[in-house]
Amino acid sequence: MRELSVIAFPQIDPIIFSIGPVAVRWYGLMYLFGFIFAYWLANRMADKKDSGWTREEVSDVLFYGFVGVVAGGRIGYVLFYQTAYFLTNPLYLFEIWSGGMSFHGGLLGVIAALWWFARKTNRKFFQVSDFIAPLVPFGLATGRLGNFINAELWGRTTDMPWGIVFPGGGALPRHPSQLYEFFLEGIVLLVILLLYRRKNPPMGAVSGLFLLGYGGFRFIVEFFREPDAHLGVLNVGLTMGQVLSTPMIIIGAWFMLRAYQKAKS
Repeated sequence: MRELSVIAFPQIDPIIFSIGPVAVRWYGLMYLFGFIFAYWLANRMADKKDSGWTREEVSDVLFYGFVGVVAGGRIGYVLFYQTAYFLTNPLYLFEIWSGGMSFHGGLLGVIAALWWFARKTNRKFFQVSDFIAPLVPFGLATGRLGNFINAELWGRTTDMPWGIVFPGGGALPRHPSQLYEFFLEGIVLLVILLLYRRKNPPMGAVSGLFLLGYGGFRFIVEFFREPDAHLGVLNVGLTMGQVLSTPMIIIGAWFMLRAYQKAKS
């Protein structure tokens, strides 16, 4: 048996600096970077001729999206991953200081927020969601960097030469699955959406591609990511992340097919 290659986890303090009881963390800063990029990209898209958007509307829709992702992310985490504990302690839902956010819950929250914004501004839902979809991946990328710095959500054990020994993850090297997600769900998906958007696809196709792309990439990465300790691999042989990503893949493909069928009719 060959000796395992071991890479020590880089010594990065999750706290950048503290002012009294207030600590500024890399994790929060990563999401701030994601929001700033989304704001910049959205304004750039809105400034293009015939975009149908103004900068004021960009600020409004991003605010709606922010509220949706925070509320949905927390509710989704509690219901999807902490159901048993929530049933015995319902107030846990509001204990946001204890941590815990779910992307899939955040997505549902954003969908609800965008639906409300579309209704309020007399737009079609897909007009709004197609505009917002390319803004999301970079935020996902920075969020996964935050997970890596926090040494959380690490991958399964591996004998690959880039395996990392994470604090709290035992003595064996593990897949840096946060970085896999950073690259696939963040950078690669961003490039795909921006290039696809340039082709002027029919309404709803960009939203469908986002769902299909994220769901597919997340499903793949879950094979390398350590399942949640209290859930493990479910009876169906999949992780919770894979179970939640499967409908995204199916719905995303259906949205794209439906968009092109409507464009032809």
